[in-house]
Amino acid sequence: MNHLNQSTLSIVYIVALFVILWFLMIRPQQQRQKKHQEMIRELGVNDNIITAGGIYGTIVKVKEDSFVIKVADNVRIEVLRNAVSQRRDSDAEKNDKE
Repeated sequence: MNHLNQSTLSIVYIVALFVILWFLMIRPQQQRQKKHQEMIRELGVNDNIITAGGIYGTIVKVKEDSFVIKVADNVRIEVLRNAVSQRRDSDAEKNDKE
């Protein structure tokens, strides 16, 4: 009977550890990923963005799986939607120009 209690207790510890892992690591990552996907869906022409590679640009054309962004005068590049890491606020851009 004592052996049964030890194995039950071990299972409870494993389940508790998984629950803690879920709430501390897995769930927050899923929420961040969901917000990122939502941000990408909302992007459109004239939005300022930063790519995962650190390239700043303005979206000039939206395609099905990618964006064409303007990075300088007469310089446009095409990046995958998932390569966009964040949207850049116009307030942040004004501060950079000053």
